[in-house]
Order: sequence, then structure tokens, then C-alpha cells
Amino acid sequence: MRRRYVTLDVFTLKRFSGNPLAVVFDSKGLDTVAMQIIAREFNYPETVFVLPAADGAHAADLRIFTPAAELPFAGHPTVGTAVALARGGARQQKFIVAEKVGPVPCEVTLHDADSGEAAFVLPKLPEKVADAPDRAAMAAGLGLNESDIGGDLKGGQWSAGVAFTFVPVKNLAAIAKARPQPEKFEAAFARGGPGKAFLFCRETAETGHDFHARMFAPTMGIPEDPATGSAAAAFGGLLAAQAGLGDGTHRIRIEQGYEMGRPSQIGLTLTIAGGKLTNGAIGGGAVVVTEGAIEA
Repeated sequence: MRRRYVTLDVFTLKRFSGNPLAVVFDSKGLDTVAMQIIAREFNYPETVFVLPAADGAHAADLRIFTPAAELPFAGHPTVGTAVALARGGARQQKFIVAEKVGPVPCEVTLHDADSGEAAFVLPKLPEKVADAPDRAAMAAGLGLNESDIGGDLKGGQWSAGVAFTFVPVKNLAAIAKARPQPEKFEAAFARGGPGKAFLFCRETAETGHDFHARMFAPTMGIPEDPATGSAAAAFGGLLAAQAGLGDGTHRIRIEQGYEMGRPSQIGLTLTIAGGKLTNGAIGGGAVVVTEGAIEA
């Protein structure tokens, strides 16, 4: 059966930057094995399969796969798929998509027929899973010196649907040196599942941004990710707990993918009330790169 697809670059409005994504429409009839094979064929960080909505109040059901595994939730697939679903409709749209983590409300602003910006409310507020691993183990797993790790934030393992270990790094020079060391990486970061490390520092490549980041998940088929919305969502929990944010709305800009030549910008919005995180959202741009049909 011929199934329509588009590919997009996400967390950017410039083609050939950001994080690439494949979105396969008309996915009814594909089983999990077939979806995993197709995701491996595209070999993008994630591939989304669009299915008819089980709930009539939702626009679609989504299943999300890396080349190696299915995810219950992911940020750049949600942003990119929201823009893909909105194409051909009104400039401003609101709808809900269902992912395995639950319903995800989305807002889309189309710029033209092939690009737009989308934001989604976090389906699950981030929560702390564990403290950070031993600094020596993290440094060894990333090919860094112990002195490269540290900063004003402590890091730790947090999840907003997918758990990541957050590693504070001193500066841009240190973060640029990071290279996962296969066995040592998993020993440090595989805590309840494949290792996923999100490195961050306050020094940025571009003015106006708040954090510079890199994300590695090699055993999930992602040697390095150009932009990781689900990690940014979990990072919101760490910031709310450690960064001294006061009550109100805070807008944080995270840059990622620069070392890969695929610069990306992720918008993270946090609402604090009574000293607690009460709401969060992730947003960014997406632009169509290719479209066609796949036989599956």
C-alpha cells in the first residue's frame, strides 16, 4: 500500500538545519514491527506514524519511533507533526493529538504552505527520578575530564514522559569535547533503560539564548540528537527546582545541534505559582523538506 509521507526539519525555519523528522500518514494497518522497520529505513532521529483518532475530540493518534525503539512521547515529533497536520488549513489552529503518554494540546501558526511554528502543553509535568550519577563516571562515559563537569545547577535524572540524565558542563569548549565512550556511557547513564545524557551549559553560541545543549542516546539509535524537545520538557523540572525561578511565566531559549552543523532553537515556557511548577510548554518552528509516498 502506498502511504503518503513528509519530512520536515524541526526547531528551525531553515531547511537542512534543526532536527529531521519523517511523518507517515495513512498508517492504519501497520503493526509495531512494520513501523519499526520503516523508522529504521528513514533512519531519522524519529519517525511518526499518524493513525485515526480513537477519541473523536482528538485530531489524530501518533506513534513515535527512533531507528531502534518506540517512544511514549517526544518533543520534536510533536512540533513537526502538528505543523504537518495543519498544512492546508487556517493560519491559526488548535487541536489535540494523542501519544502514548496521553493527550497533547497543540497550537500552530502557519507561515506559508510549507512552514510554521507549533507549541504544545506538556502532557505530564516533569518529575525528578534520581540524583546525578557519580561525576567521575559521567566524565568517563562522555570522554571528558572531571573538571569539565559542574556549574551552578546540579543536574540529575528527570522525566516528563521520557527520563534523561542532565549533566552540567562548565562551558562551550568543554561541551564540544564530549564523545560517548560506549561501555562507559551505558555504565554511567543506563538507569532503568538505555542511556540518555543531556549536557548543558550557560555559555551559548548565539546571543539571546539561555542554554547550550547536546544529547546522546547511542543505544537508541541516536548517536547525537540535533534537538530534543522531550529532554527540554524534563529540563524544565530541573530549572524549576534549582534555578531560583520566581512566580510567573519564564521563557527559556535552548540551542542545540550546533556541533553537528544543524543548529536548532527550542522554546521552553514555564509557569511557576506558589514556588511550584504548574504548567509548561515546548515550541519551535518546522519546515517541510520532502514529500512523497512509501510502499508499506
